[in-house]
Amino acid sequence: MHFNHRYFFNLIDKLKSLFKYLIGEKMRKILSFIFALTLLSSNSFADITFWTTEVQPARMEKQMEMAKSFESKTGIKVEVIPVEEKDLGSRATAAAAAGNLPDVIYHTLQYVLPWAEAGILDVNANNDVVKSLGKNTFAPGALNMAKKGGKIAAVPVDGWTQMVVYRKDLFKQAGLEPPTSYENITKAVKVLSGGDMFGFVAATKTDENFMSQVLEHVLLANGVNFVKKGGTKKQGKALKNSLEFYKVIAKASPPGELFWKQSRELYFAGKTPMIIWSPFIMDELAGLRDSAPPTINSDPTSSELASKTGFITNFSGPNNKKGAAWADLRYFGITADADTDEAKKFVEYSMDEGYTSTLAIAPEGKFPVRRGNSSDPAAFTKAWSKLPVGVDRKKPLTELYSPDVINNIVAGLDTANRWGVKEGELSRASKIINAQFLNRITREYIDDQITVDEAVKKINAELAKF
Repeated sequence: MHFNHRYFFNLIDKLKSLFKYLIGEKMRKILSFIFALTLLSSNSFADITFWTTEVQPARMEKQMEMAKSFESKTGIKVEVIPVEEKDLGSRATAAAAAGNLPDVIYHTLQYVLPWAEAGILDVNANNDVVKSLGKNTFAPGALNMAKKGGKIAAVPVDGWTQMVVYRKDLFKQAGLEPPTSYENITKAVKVLSGGDMFGFVAATKTDENFMSQVLEHVLLANGVNFVKKGGTKKQGKALKNSLEFYKVIAKASPPGELFWKQSRELYFAGKTPMIIWSPFIMDELAGLRDSAPPTINSDPTSSELASKTGFITNFSGPNNKKGAAWADLRYFGITADADTDEAKKFVEYSMDEGYTSTLAIAPEGKFPVRRGNSSDPAAFTKAWSKLPVGVDRKKPLTELYSPDVINNIVAGLDTANRWGVKEGELSRASKIINAQFLNRITREYIDDQITVDEAVKKINAELAKF
């Protein structure tokens, strides 16, 4: 239960008035004092409350341990409350209306700007924390996506970026450059396709969110953006180039409806040199999860495939030379109803002294958005890379991957992006993505049912509806 001080003192005042009518003044003072003392000394009330979407039992346990460590250090008691991600929006809106928000919320990127606009987040408090920790210690992409005017509306905590996962050994043997651009990927597809090797395994199952994510990543890489402030943008040459590229990687893929499952299975079997996947593949690649073993050799626990694999987070297209990375980011938001000073201390602790423990909740999906501190700019990246990952067996990433691989995947958060964030139109962008017309029209073009110009025209017609 959250000890809301304003609610508590209002209640005392109301009870005082009631006592005044029901009993004598002297007895009223005594009972009022006893009641207040009982409430204030009760151990059932926390000093601050913390809502988290990391609701799995093992992750909850780690967060409770962190809260205890923080209490030991500061004397501030934290109540950790699990909230399912699907319920977070409605719970926060209801709590805001009741004036009883928790002090801190761990939340996804999609809520940062809408909650800042709605007054759910205390933008000044969150900005103060970022400044106190040092803006230059955070990944620029994570800060840029939380910008409201000149302030950072929520404190970036962790994130992951989608990646081009590729066979470094095969690229090297063929004299190919890493898959950092449309051009390099197209060249590799041509050279490495053949025999029982598919040049790529692209996402083509139109009703799967996986295809939506992969397409957004590919289009972002080429600078394509569907939204602007207050509406949508008409698309032209950049979208056309992106669709033509997507057709190249889709035609190099096996036939059928492809999503994350086939991508992983074919890569694990050594039947493709490139896929696009999330970092949650990293422990599986190294033979640490029995339910998804590499089958490239006869040993399902072997780390051979991991040693031959490289990862590219930021890649580019001809219309966007600097490229982009698709990211899923999480933030701490100090709310408008918070005990501000105590909430700030909790967030600062979780992002500094306790930051390695924050990342340890699930290291393979929690890349550090704060790289280091004033004494060591890479302190947290180093600490994170030594955290054990895996399910049935555990090993630190440093034992599985080289320092350049680790640095490269963390660097993806520097250029992290999503449609609609900068424009404050993430909600509109999400509706466009969820409608899945981009997937369907792209598939029609891949299957040679329409031309690329017809595909662009159809996409523009759909965009006009949003």
